[in-house]
Amino acid sequence: MTVHHLNQLLLVSSVVLLVAVVAVRISSRSGLPSLLVYLGIGVAIGQDGIGDIPYDNAELTQVIGYAALVVILAEGGLGTKWSEAKPALPAATALALAGVAVSVGVTASAAHYVVGLEWRQALIIGAVVSSTDAAAVFSVLRRIPLPSRVTGTLEAESGFNDAPVVILVVAFSAAGPVEHWYVLIGEIALELAIGAAIGLAMGWLGAWGLRHVALPASGLYPIAVMAIAVAAYAVGATAHGSGFLAVYLASMVLGNARLPHWPATRGFAEGLGWIAQIGMFVLLGLLVTPHELGDDIVPALLIGLALTLLARPLSVVVCLLPFRVPWQEQTLMSWAGLRGAVPIILATIPMVQGVDGSERIFNIVFVLVVVYTLVQGPTLPWLARKLRLGEDSGAADLGIESAPLERLRGHLLSVAIPDGSRMHGVEVGELRLPAGAAVTLVVREETSFVPLPSTVLRRGDELLVVATDPVRDAAERRLRAVGRGGKLADWLGTDGSRAEH
Repeated sequence: MTVHHLNQLLLVSSVVLLVAVVAVRISSRSGLPSLLVYLGIGVAIGQDGIGDIPYDNAELTQVIGYAALVVILAEGGLGTKWSEAKPALPAATALALAGVAVSVGVTASAAHYVVGLEWRQALIIGAVVSSTDAAAVFSVLRRIPLPSRVTGTLEAESGFNDAPVVILVVAFSAAGPVEHWYVLIGEIALELAIGAAIGLAMGWLGAWGLRHVALPASGLYPIAVMAIAVAAYAVGATAHGSGFLAVYLASMVLGNARLPHWPATRGFAEGLGWIAQIGMFVLLGLLVTPHELGDDIVPALLIGLALTLLARPLSVVVCLLPFRVPWQEQTLMSWAGLRGAVPIILATIPMVQGVDGSERIFNIVFVLVVVYTLVQGPTLPWLARKLRLGEDSGAADLGIESAPLERLRGHLLSVAIPDGSRMHGVEVGELRLPAGAAVTLVVREETSFVPLPSTVLRRGDELLVVATDPVRDAAERRLRAVGRGGKLADWLGTDGSRAEH
């Protein structure tokens, strides 16, 4: 590659990134997941598009897709709150294991008997589309605060179910007959156990090391956190375990370890996650040849109907039956089984393995993901409101960020009071923060002042709260409780259990 070609590549890449960043704003207003916009960019600049860029390297796409998925899972794990995930772990594990089995069986049966695919192709499609995508779900639901059991279950399920699905797709795509089902189940269990052990161990060791080793620059902490997460994947995969489960669990341990310079780390990981999503989806869009999709639209719609209206609801009902989950939450979880990056990436595995009809499998999965994301994405917020699962819009949650005050052994909390917060009209003294926490500064309309106990807080204010380490969590819970319940938060039973970093 010459310098001239490099310059052209950098120009195209920067333009694509800028267009993708602007597209996030458009998708947030329309309610559509941003993944569709990125796929559209790839299709637009690829074959049959305005760019007419020929690209058909499925193996390179798979490698880059795996790398991007590692980054996305790491970012998702860092943002998973243990307080929400812990109660939801049994239900999420059931959905990620038994739920995947039910989904694969029902979807593959529909692909064989309704569409007419041979069993191997049907099983591959059933496995490929059985993995949910948390990024797609929460890009739509980010404006609606849901019960912690729902968000925790969906997040944990999406982090866990990638591993068994990858194992199934690889097994179904391998040359020769598929092993006995009990051998396959044992292999899945062993790989998950190895991946879980390595992920938890590396996450704990990494968090311990970062707390006890003083790095010379704050910008090194985010790099170290991501390096530990990626290393967990590499070690897990090398040990013949599930690297995807390892990176997710390691990141979740790191994300709940109260590491130094956490806001910088979270922002860095989020930025890498966006780059990974943009690059991955644009590349997947490039791999598609639009004029070849026509014959696969109807089969994709039929398989998608079976997946959306039968397989996903049945797996949710069967798996959540022992946990006595209300029917409203089951309904939302059934409809929230959005498919995103993972199914399209996994659809490249049979292409690389040379499975007969693999191009058709990829086209069917691509059409299914696009069409049903278009249908489910915009309707999820509406369904949550109809099921009365979205919390009162008048009690908007606070935006709280934390920065460490290492010499004081404390944290500086930056608290933004949104328009819908019930903290509006509350006096500083009525916050009743725990001993060891205090509001030190109020920023209002581009001016700042030290508040008195009688200072009345207003919407749009930004508070700087200093809290020592022992009371940091209690102070944040109290702030969120007042933000939701006002000065009568204690009497109304409002708490701050959804506290974030």
